[in-house]
Amino acid sequence: MSGHSRFVSPFHRPRCLAAAAPAGKANLTHPGKAILAGGIAGGIEICITFPTEYVKTQLQLDEKANPPNTKALQARIMCGLGAGVAEAVFVVCPMETVKVKFIHDQTSANPKYRGFFHGVREIIRTQGLKGTYQGLTATVLKQGSNQAIRFYVMTSLRNWYKGNDPNKAINPLITGLFGAVAGAASVFGNTPLDVIKTRMQGLEAHKYKSTMDCAVKIMKHEGPAAFYKGTVPRLGRVCMDVAIVFIIYEEVVKVLNIVWKTD
Repeated sequence: MSGHSRFVSPFHRPRCLAAAAPAGKANLTHPGKAILAGGIAGGIEICITFPTEYVKTQLQLDEKANPPNTKALQARIMCGLGAGVAEAVFVVCPMETVKVKFIHDQTSANPKYRGFFHGVREIIRTQGLKGTYQGLTATVLKQGSNQAIRFYVMTSLRNWYKGNDPNKAINPLITGLFGAVAGAASVFGNTPLDVIKTRMQGLEAHKYKSTMDCAVKIMKHEGPAAFYKGTVPRLGRVCMDVAIVFIIYEEVVKVLNIVWKTD
């Protein structure tokens, strides 16, 4: 997930992209178009990037593996932070918890989850609803910083490219490049939080009393390099993730503007 994730994209992407799309001076995208475009983009993104998410999660769960300026600015960062926190609380945390448990379960000698619905039932039966909200604090910190970083980088690059012409068209390849840069920035900025989140949502989450306790134990037993486990596959996934979502989002909005008149 992130950053990106990745069963949650169809649900949490629209709000973030709706806010990011204006990039400063451009007109706001109609909410209905933003939701539809974001959902389509997120669904396609999941299908393309899930394999690298799987690898990233496996590496982060392995405790023994070798690690591989202005008020507009403030508004963008707060917009991304707020969107990230909201999506973490209402969507990302339970979905990420289920995802991590499933992936971790597949590495067991005798996997106990026979499928999605069976797994969810077992988690709730044995741990209650709180079992789907493990690592909430780490998830909030990760998602909040994810979106704050991506909002800032993406909108700054878009505004730089458009210069004094807010209506200047941006080539889809340029949009993808900007999205990839924004995604990379978020990876290098908060992978330690992603590692902590993953550990607290795995099948051995009972070993950690809190987010801080998890961080301390990782540092004590594995060293600082452990906080960057899974960086390479996460970098590949997130760069593709953000680039794909922004490209598809922009192109879908163009089509919707033609077939769906809202002015």
